Amino acid sequence: MSGSRLRIVVAGMIAADPFQGGATWAVLQYLLGLRSLGHDVLFVEPVDAAKLRPEGTSLDASVNHRYLVEALSSAGFDGDHALVDAATGAVAGMTRERLLERCTSADLLLNVSGMLADPALIGSIPVRAYLDLDPAFVQLWHAQGIDMRFDSHTHFVTVGLGIGESGSVIPTDGRDWITTLQPVDLPSWPVADRLSIDALTTVANWRGYGSIEHEGRTYGQKVHAIRELIEMPRRVGDRFVLALAIHPDETRDLEALALNGWELVDPAIVARTPATYREFIGGSLGEIGIAKTGYVLSRSGWFSDRSICYLASGRPVVAQETGFSRHLPTGDGLFAFETIDDVASAYAAIRSDYERHRRAARAIAEDLFDARLVLERLLIRLGVA
Repeated sequence: MSGSRLRIVVAGMIAADPFQGGATWAVLQYLLGLRSLGHDVLFVEPVDAAKLRPEGTSLDASVNHRYLVEALSSAGFDGDHALVDAATGAVAGMTRERLLERCTSADLLLNVSGMLADPALIGSIPVRAYLDLDPAFVQLWHAQGIDMRFDSHTHFVTVGLGIGESGSVIPTDGRDWITTLQPVDLPSWPVADRLSIDALTTVANWRGYGSIEHEGRTYGQKVHAIRELIEMPRRVGDRFVLALAIHPDETRDLEALALNGWELVDPAIVARTPATYREFIGGSLGEIGIAKTGYVLSRSGWFSDRSICYLASGRPVVAQETGFSRHLPTGDGLFAFETIDDVASAYAAIRSDYERHRRAARAIAEDLFDARLVLERLLIRLGVA
């Protein structure tokens, strides 16, 4: 492990869209993992103060800041944080002067989606790594002329394991993308001991953001993927439970989901906080991981931060193929699927020897996704460890 204590700034989104337990964990894994390596970690999040809840409230008094504080505390992160008004520079969590001092003395910035852009905060940090958690979409948006805030960074990191590989359709624009597995803080995700949902489950948004047209192909969202797999429960003959954020006006799709046997639960309840999200995953038989069609068509090699939490909990994962099977072991605890028949075979295997696949799932998490291992490797590749 690294022999020196680094001063690391992690920028990401927790407060801006509160009560999203899964999205919160995606950031927490980095904070907890880096801290467990012995580093001094500061979390910074820029927000649009006009969108705080309730409207017109201050940073300190907002629901957003309260959620951030509770989420960090509940996960056991005892490092510092700063919520920053992106327009005025006002800060909650510490003084502006203290924030400038911490950033000025930092060794590394891990900047999710490049969202922290204030030159006064990041300009003096010697290693500024853009952290891409949405591979293919980020690179395609940039190729279409959208400013993805690449220019202020010295390094580029992606969880798209296929980016830069021979034959990849994802444009790199000449950048050397460092590929990395996503981390899971294993002490926060112990093997689950209570099964409450005897079904493969997942947590998903029906629609996220717009699809992308690139060179005659459409790189779409979760809605497009599930529509192609709509017959899955009826054809497999087993249970599938979706914690699905879908607008009630999507009546045609809701009817199709019901007719084909999908069971829906409210993510605003089961995935509202980091704790309820962890409980939902741990209580599930395993995961049916359905990917955005953009990840599938691009063969980005994306593998979900949510799926890693299932694996760590000792819950097998059946995940839609994005090219990740070129990099991860499949067949025990983790299955890649391209067709409904593939899902049926995987589900049958899990049912036939569940304890074996539980053990294999946890072993994959320990061997490959342990935050201490993943992040130490990343720090080495960034040249700071």
